[in-house]
Amino acid sequence: MTRIVLPPDARPETLALDAGLDIAPETREIQPTVSMSVNNMVTPGEGAFSASGLEDIAAEPYTYARWLNPTVRSLEMRMAALEGAEDALASATGVAAIAAVFLTFLKSGDHLIVSDVTYAGAAELARSILPDFGIEVTPVNLSRPEELRAALRPNTRLVHCESPCNPLLRLTDLAEVARIAHAAGALVSVDSTLATPVATRPLELGVDLVVHSMTKFINGHGDALGGVTCGRRALIAKMRGRAGVYLGAALSAGNAWLILRGIDTLFARMRQISASAQKIAAFLEGHPAVLSAVYPGLPSHPQYALALRQMDIPGGMIGFRTRDPQAMARQLSERLKVAHYAFSLGHQRSIVTLLDTEEMIGGTYRLTGAAEEDYRAYAGDGIFRLSVGLEAVEDLIADLDQALRG
Repeated sequence: MTRIVLPPDARPETLALDAGLDIAPETREIQPTVSMSVNNMVTPGEGAFSASGLEDIAAEPYTYARWLNPTVRSLEMRMAALEGAEDALASATGVAAIAAVFLTFLKSGDHLIVSDVTYAGAAELARSILPDFGIEVTPVNLSRPEELRAALRPNTRLVHCESPCNPLLRLTDLAEVARIAHAAGALVSVDSTLATPVATRPLELGVDLVVHSMTKFINGHGDALGGVTCGRRALIAKMRGRAGVYLGAALSAGNAWLILRGIDTLFARMRQISASAQKIAAFLEGHPAVLSAVYPGLPSHPQYALALRQMDIPGGMIGFRTRDPQAMARQLSERLKVAHYAFSLGHQRSIVTLLDTEEMIGGTYRLTGAAEEDYRAYAGDGIFRLSVGLEAVEDLIADLDQALRG
């Protein structure tokens, strides 16, 4: 295989198309190929039967697909290039990527600080599973640096945040969190799924590890699960040698190929989606059936100044509140014709769903006291999460208008 060598100053739009692209010498195809083989031939003395003791598995020859696969490796290199990282580790899902970070850098007796509102899979993994392994977990509103400082302990090893957070679209000042955590000797990881590299590049702000659920906007077509972690080579090598081999959550070559296809249009998609979301958010904010709208691109967002500083585009996610959200959820599910009432996000089609506050507070996040008050202030009795797609913005606005009016 011949790897495309891009100019060192290639822009992100070009990296999204050609970083990590291998050209097959026989056919000279310019579309990535899918290597579906689980096993590769080796010569005696080449490769290893066990990963134990290998310093950098990515430098080893291809032997077994759970360790390393050519198609998956191309995807890792492309994501690393987009994030400005030295390396990346792909995994079967976004939750698998988060688990890989937690179970590589935390052990019994360590302390994790996690955003009090984050993706449900991450929140429940941190609060329900990690304590079983002797890992202490403290949820913190990381939009308030003083709360992070107060929560730090001598055994704090990792601070995990999300910006924007799902579903409140609350932002975290990543540079400030990194500064505070590093002063205490802790690593910082951020789930940047909702932002994507088009909006935010956390490593440039001092973060150590960037996680994406590639299932969402990175793939952008709703047809492939995948996760990735990007960061310094030494950190990723440690993850690959532990979680990448022993947790068994390897990304399939077929899904890697589909996600590579999605990344080809990532910048064009996200820019159109964000432009549409800006118009839709402004429309929702003024709609008589809407109590409030939350979007990083609206001046009414509590962290609008941070959004301007930290995000190149506001992104494709909108939150909005209505009266009697349960009744409105039924109304939207029955009346929407262009947007779809469904879970998940980041598809090419617009998706809306209600996230019930009582369920989120009592189940997913288990919030109490000031944290519960913060959540209710944003979400009321429930917040609708709208993932904007690629439909004509005029059609989406008309569809939302007729569905909200009933």
